[in-house]
Amino acid sequence: MRVVVVGGGIGGLALGAGLRRQGFDVAVFDRDTDVTATGGYHITLDGRAQAALRGLIAPELFERLLASASALRLRERDAFWDRRGRLLGHGPDLSTESSVDIDRITLRSLLAEAVGEDLRLGRVVTGIDRAGDGTPRALFADGAPVPGDLLVGADGAHSLVARQLAGRPTNAPAGIIGFSGRTTLDALDPGERQRLGPRSGLAIGPRGAALYVGFLDPVGNAVLGAPHLRMSITTGPTYIWGAMFPESAATEPLRHLRGVELRDALSARFRELRWHPRTLEVLDRADPHSVAAFRFNAASTKASDLAPWPAGPVTALGDAVHATPPTAGMGAGAAIRDAASLVEHLREAGTGETALAVAISRFEAEMRVRGSEVLTLAMRTVRWILATDTPLGAAATVAGTPLFAALRRLSRR
Repeated sequence: MRVVVVGGGIGGLALGAGLRRQGFDVAVFDRDTDVTATGGYHITLDGRAQAALRGLIAPELFERLLASASALRLRERDAFWDRRGRLLGHGPDLSTESSVDIDRITLRSLLAEAVGEDLRLGRVVTGIDRAGDGTPRALFADGAPVPGDLLVGADGAHSLVARQLAGRPTNAPAGIIGFSGRTTLDALDPGERQRLGPRSGLAIGPRGAALYVGFLDPVGNAVLGAPHLRMSITTGPTYIWGAMFPESAATEPLRHLRGVELRDALSARFRELRWHPRTLEVLDRADPHSVAAFRFNAASTKASDLAPWPAGPVTALGDAVHATPPTAGMGAGAAIRDAASLVEHLREAGTGETALAVAISRFEAEMRVRGSEVLTLAMRTVRWILATDTPLGAAATVAGTPLFAALRRLSRR
């Protein structure tokens, strides 16, 4: 069976790696000319995503992944703060947590290595169609069409393949603009290092302003103590932060800024909303070259709305089907699980069009449930943030967070 994969992000590469390992004839096409030229900073892989990856890539590659990943079980419990840096509460104990964090560039590089020569970079897919015999084909800006028995769209939230299958966009803006960056631990003052600590945290203020601070240390908190196998781009304790604001006339201009100008404009926006300067130190001291803007897109949380097309020789996976805001940290993991599911169903399928249609139908049914699950979790935080942008929500946030902080202090006496 010949499988054509459109898109070389995490899901597309995971699929290509798994198909190649199982002996399928596969080709993965991506517009990027370099797999390290990718947005995003770190990816959380829960136990299910790790189990899926074990079946998709060779053991030696998975070992290198673990040597390059940061273990959540070695972190302190997550923290929740208000806009003034007052502690409101903690997340659950992480000592038995199996999830890991890994640099997106590292994961993409490992998966690209697993796909090997079946990865075709610098190829821009402009559409899909059917040959005279009904075989699906990928169309390119610079070359002849490439046919396959199965064509899979793994081309992200703005998927050309999924849009053509559905006859419409498969997701919409979620109402939030995100901004991300990297700040090393040693760039912060001692007091702020102690407040943030070796843990991740989230601060939410009125008017939909929120700041997530993720802790990543693939060296000190390595899952596998094998320095000779490590290939992480993060080489010391680092905070990977994400600032969030509702989409509005005030935030739209920020999307077009870069570097120092964007970093300073973000800080100014938080200060306008009366955030305490110390809560913004992690932002103010970020590497300006790491600061970037992105829009949150989301598909429907209803499983019945996902992959709304009849099963056939063209399908899609990952964000192409269930575009997920980063607020649950599960989008990439879900795409990897999609890939593992599709590989397994294709491996078990017999020959012929009917067998392929049955395999794809089963895969898509599982994907709809999986996508609905991760979207429901991610949208809870999105809706919480947006709720603070209403007059009532803003007033409740301003009045309620000091009370929560006071109760927290009293409970420790």
